[in-house]
Amino acid sequence: MAGADGVLHLAATYEFWVPDRSLYRKVNVEGVRNVMECALERRVAKVVLVSTFGVWGQPVAEPIDERTPFGTERPSEYFQTKFEGEQLAWELARGRGLPLVVVYPGAVLGAGDSKASGAYLDLLAHHRMPATLFEETPFPFVHVDDVAEVVVRALEKPGNVGERYLAVAEVRTWGEMNTLVSELSGTPLPRLHMPGAMAMASAAFLTGLSKLTHRPPPMGMSVDQMKVMKAGGRATGEKARRELGVEYRPVREAVREFLAAGSPGVATPPAAGATGPIGS
Repeated sequence: MAGADGVLHLAATYEFWVPDRSLYRKVNVEGVRNVMECALERRVAKVVLVSTFGVWGQPVAEPIDERTPFGTERPSEYFQTKFEGEQLAWELARGRGLPLVVVYPGAVLGAGDSKASGAYLDLLAHHRMPATLFEETPFPFVHVDDVAEVVVRALEKPGNVGERYLAVAEVRTWGEMNTLVSELSGTPLPRLHMPGAMAMASAAFLTGLSKLTHRPPPMGMSVDQMKVMKAGGRATGEKARRELGVEYRPVREAVREFLAAGSPGVATPPAAGATGPIGS
């Protein structure tokens, strides 16, 4: 970091299942601590930490904005450790003057995505999802290029140390997303709908099986991912639009770009002890 004017921290274990769950804390909490303390030592002028809207957890008032108090529970270990890592960074900001800004993306969409959002779209587009899930649950979405723009503008904007910015273009239900993917891909929607209780029971069984096989649950049906889809959330990215001048692309455009780029394949979570991938 010597000579750097600013630091962007995007590194994370961005998965809803990994063979060794201690990896979440090593990367999302201790990794943040290492980078933030190094930034302090090097007297970097500004640090932008990329978190996730999921740190708000539940229960919270919706739509979530930057002033909304955090909830007490988060539906996945990924969200929980991202929350803990961010709180550690704010403690360093309050106690030692870390020049911190935090960006909170919704579910990120774009060409080449092999993580949870892209894997979900890919299953739908290739008719490999036997049933729909949590169709009435809303979720915030954003184009990957818009997240990059929010991050860069947050870094470049003068006088905004201590600020928070949600990066959210639209809120859509899973049912609306299913219909959009079907329309753009030409793939018919699954005929079946899986009730929430059945989805959670199936996820519990498949996640338990994954402990034996050391392979991720099929179709992304881990307990954590099903809990995240079930919880959902409404959030607004208006502050970034207003203060940073970001003009969000439509979610429809992000989905179209993903489909046009072709299937990236579903990334296999890292083995125990491996470095975490880059994610939001």
